[in-house]
Order: sequence, then structure tokens, then C-alpha cells
Amino acid sequence: MGAWTGLMRWGIAVSAAGLVAGAASWAVAEPPGVQNLFLLSDARSRSIGPENLTGQPGMGARTELKDGSAKYAAKDLGRGWKVNPYIVVPAGKTITLGDAKGPGVINHIWMTLGGAADYRSVILRIYWDGETTPSVEVPAGDFFTAGWGRGAEPVVDSATVAVNPGSGFNSFWQMPFRKSARLTLENRGATRALTIYYAIDYSETAVPAAAGYFHAQFRMGQADPKTGDFTMLDGVKGQGQYVGTYLRHRAFSPGWWGEGEAKFYIDGDKDFPTIAGTGEEDYFLGSYSYQKKTAQGGRVETSYSSAYAGFLSVQDQPIDADYLKPGDRRYGEYRWHVLDPIRFRRDLRVTIQNLGWKGVTPTKFIGDGAYLPLHDELSSVAYWYQAEPHAPFPALPGDAALTELSKPPGF
Repeated sequence: MGAWTGLMRWGIAVSAAGLVAGAASWAVAEPPGVQNLFLLSDARSRSIGPENLTGQPGMGARTELKDGSAKYAAKDLGRGWKVNPYIVVPAGKTITLGDAKGPGVINHIWMTLGGAADYRSVILRIYWDGETTPSVEVPAGDFFTAGWGRGAEPVVDSATVAVNPGSGFNSFWQMPFRKSARLTLENRGATRALTIYYAIDYSETAVPAAAGYFHAQFRMGQADPKTGDFTMLDGVKGQGQYVGTYLRHRAFSPGWWGEGEAKFYIDGDKDFPTIAGTGEEDYFLGSYSYQKKTAQGGRVETSYSSAYAGFLSVQDQPIDADYLKPGDRRYGEYRWHVLDPIRFRRDLRVTIQNLGWKGVTPTKFIGDGAYLPLHDELSSVAYWYQAEPHAPFPALPGDAALTELSKPPGF
């Protein structure tokens, strides 16, 4: 296995016939990086965008002036001068972003969503190899860790997702397909049009037999009142690996809100999981309530973005009397299992508890030392790879449920 791992790091594949140089293959163990950029390859680079929905060679920048979305801006220049850089998606409509033929691998997706449509009204779907139900079905903002919408986009600099000012959404998840990849975008907004600039960069290349298909699923709600668990993923069947979590957490109760354990029920686990964490902020690779001392002697929740985990507060929250009252505090957290994927052979269920402390008062941060089940609003995106076919996804909530915040308890 050591030889296999080393060869994969250098972009070299192993076949039954022996060692084969990786010029025409794709490294399964990790995506391309600076350590193997010098290796030549037979893969062919392609890019899908508003002027080339299939990514075929020589088909970019060909839109006639009269047909362009920016025909007025380009009126003095004509064809080839940024005539069709964006697509307008009317309210209630779905468009095809791209339709690529395989075999290949999507390496990068960039998009920015203009207009006035709510990010949660914009649903990204991806279909592999002609399937009729999507393997990715997620509100676009949440897919890119920007679940709190316009004006609240975080700055994220991670191994697989980047969010850059002002609303530059990037995915570097590697997404192999064998026959086809079809990406669509739905604007569920009842009255608001959507303007989208985007690029989907992929490679035409061989895909190994062992390659799984990328999946992402959205869920929202509250923790089960009986168990205290919020289910982030369930019903997954087959072999695969879980590779990431984005959690949008809206905290209502006084004080600290992140004591809950993340749990992974693997291959037949029933009442008890194979993997159980020690707390919400611990799972997202922080500790002690994401606190940092201030120069004035106080404490503040501190946002961070790193390669594999991040805490994204809409506003860094001082740990003072206001924090210890009922409120409406808004956070995002991500955890990418890039170097530590959660492997499963038959099935997988993933949950996280919603847990705080009893006895919190305006002068006590933790309280009386006993746990308190909470009833916060939670939304998640689970990211994983698996062999097809996949189990049906739960139906997405309606647009009103996705986009409207409920009234916090006690308000």
C-alpha cells in the first residue's frame, strides 16, 4: 500500500500489468497540485460558460452581437468582445449551465450570482451519466459555504471551496464522470431575476474504475426533540467515502450553543455510532467556543478559514451580557475530510447534536455544568463520493421555508 500511495502522489497509476505512467490517467488519491504539475498528460482542458455550454474546442467567444447578453456594452466592438459573458435566469425558470460528454473530471466551478434573487432561491443540481435524479441538489449559497445570503458572504480560503470578495464562489471538488455531466440552475424566486457569470473547468481524461461519483445533499430543520440529534445525511447505500460538511447554525438560547457531538453511523450501526466527536466546535477543528481574549480583557468568538475547517460568524460575537441572553446569532462552519475521509462499505448516517448548558445567567458563561438540549435552526450540506446508483434525496423545502427566517423563541 505504501508504494501505491507514493505513486498516486506523483500522478502515476498502477495496473494489473504493472506500473503505467500517469500521462493518460487521473490521480485517485489527490487532485493535481504543485507537487505534480510538471508531469505531462494526455488530458484535454475544456471550459463551459455562457458562450459554450458543452466546452467543445474552438467554441468560445463566438456569439453574434445581436444574440449577446451584453450586446449593448459590446455594440461598438462586436463579436469576440465579451458579447455574452452572463446569463439571465427569469424567476421560476431552470437553465442548463453545461452539458459535457465523458469520460472526464470537473476540476473547478466558479460563479457569481448577480441580480436580486436570494442565494437560497438558486438551486444547483448536477446529474452524472444520464441519471434522472441529481447527485447534487443544494441551494447555491450553501454549496459554497455562503448560507447566510447576500451581504453576508464569508471569505473562505480552503482546500476545496473558496469564497472571494465580493461574491466569487469557487469549488475545487474533483468530480469524475464516465458518460456525461449535466449541471442546471433553478431560480425559484417568484419575482426576482438572476444574473449569473460562471465557468465550469473540466478535463477530458480517462476515469479509473475505482472512482466514485461526487454527491452533495442539503437538509434543514431542528434537532429531534427525543434524541437531540440533527440529521445531516441518511439513507446512503453502497460503498463510498464522506468528505465534507457545511453547517449553518442559527443560535437562539443564552450562552454557548456548540456542545453537541458529531456522529457517524457506518455499515449497520444502529443505536451507537462508530465515530462520535467531543463537541460541535471540536468537529470543525476549533476549541473552547471559538474564543479569543481581547486586549481589554474580554472574550470574543473569532472567525477563521483554513484548508480543512472554518468558523464563519456573520458578526464576531463578544462574550458579554448580550451573549448570555436569548438572541439570534448566525454562524457557518465547514469541515473537509480531505486527508481523513470517512469510509463506508454498505451505508452511512451522519448526525450532530444541538446542545448547550443549563443555568446560564448574565454573569455565568457555562452555567451550572449540566447540558441543555437546544432548539436552534440548523441547515447542512453533506458532501460525499459513492458508487451509483444513489438513494433518492429528501425533497427540498419550499422557497419560503428556505429563504424566510422563523421568529426566535421568546421574541
